[in-house]
Amino acid sequence: MYPGRVVSGMRPTGSMHLGHFHGALKNWIKMQSEQPCLFFVADWHALTTHYDDPGIIERSTWDMVIDWLAAGVDPSQATLFIQSRVPEHAELHLLLSMATPLGWLERVPTYKDQIENLASRDLATYGFLGYPLLQAADVLIYRATEVPVGDDQVPHIEMMREIARRFNHLYGKERGFEEKAMEAVKKLGAKRARLYMELRTEYQQEGKDDALEQAQAMLNDAQSLSMIDRERLFGYLEGSRKLILVEPHAKLTVASRLPGLDGRKMSKSYGNAIALREDKDSVVKKIRTMPTDPARIRRTDPGDPRKCPVWQLHEVYSAEATRDWVVKGCTTAGIGCLECKQPVIDAIIQEQEPMHERAQQYLDDPSLVRAIVADGCDAARKLAQETMRDVREAMGLSYT
Repeated sequence: MYPGRVVSGMRPTGSMHLGHFHGALKNWIKMQSEQPCLFFVADWHALTTHYDDPGIIERSTWDMVIDWLAAGVDPSQATLFIQSRVPEHAELHLLLSMATPLGWLERVPTYKDQIENLASRDLATYGFLGYPLLQAADVLIYRATEVPVGDDQVPHIEMMREIARRFNHLYGKERGFEEKAMEAVKKLGAKRARLYMELRTEYQQEGKDDALEQAQAMLNDAQSLSMIDRERLFGYLEGSRKLILVEPHAKLTVASRLPGLDGRKMSKSYGNAIALREDKDSVVKKIRTMPTDPARIRRTDPGDPRKCPVWQLHEVYSAEATRDWVVKGCTTAGIGCLECKQPVIDAIIQEQEPMHERAQQYLDDPSLVRAIVADGCDAARKLAQETMRDVREAMGLSYT
């Protein structure tokens, strides 16, 4: 079995804002200390919707990497790279496209949703239809075991699993596979070999998932096995094929939905966002001019926090005592709207201070960011090349 690994990417389509931080980056920062992580700039994916205006991509790429570093993503713990600098992504995408049914792409829920939501753009392209397949290549090429996503992205991960399963079924045929697998079983030792075969039977004949998990755990602990023997035995557990591509699992992440300045989802396109590295004076101005409960026309009018966009920010940034103060003060007209907004202003500025500090060294010396990404691209490409050697060999394209 291949080692546990997390892969995730973001499209460089504009400045990052606090919604990105609370929705994704905080989870990245947590995961990077728990297991190997690869985080990439999905610049090819940006072309699926911005192919006619690619000028924004390069500038946004470097700004976004600085934002990641400013937020606390640590290049000593995670691998940071740019998708297009690892051309093996495109090669695997092409090869997977040869065997992926067209209907699998057309049924992805977000495909129709984005067609409707981005009606102003001409998205009648293969690039847009095939972006879930490129996503699959992005993940499968690193044999990732987990992909951090929200609920809306789970269908994409399920399709990745189907693609990996189909690929292994079609191309995981190895001459004399069963004989080689049985030779590998013997290397487990008599006791473990007997248990392995019993668990394999329980899984294949009775469908017991816990038997599969127990057998997989045993193989992971079998230090005497070579990587190729371990790979054969993992494949033999589930059938009679080698596992060339790993089926990833969705890692459902806890995403704090940060509202924008008008109460809607924070988005640059809505004009209601606070940038990750917003200037302090700009933060103060934006919060102070936020709309509030329309019923509070005068300072003496009581209000309802549930009808106020500022309250949604309090739910993210304020402690319980502060929220109680807001509810009491607003509903009794004991405090004014500017007083209510001040704790939010203070909390956002406090959150952003270390981000500005971390970003400054990269703004002063951009070569530091280039070096981090160059090292990350080299590391990512080595992993991608390992997978592609196995893929080419399985598909009869190695010509050795």
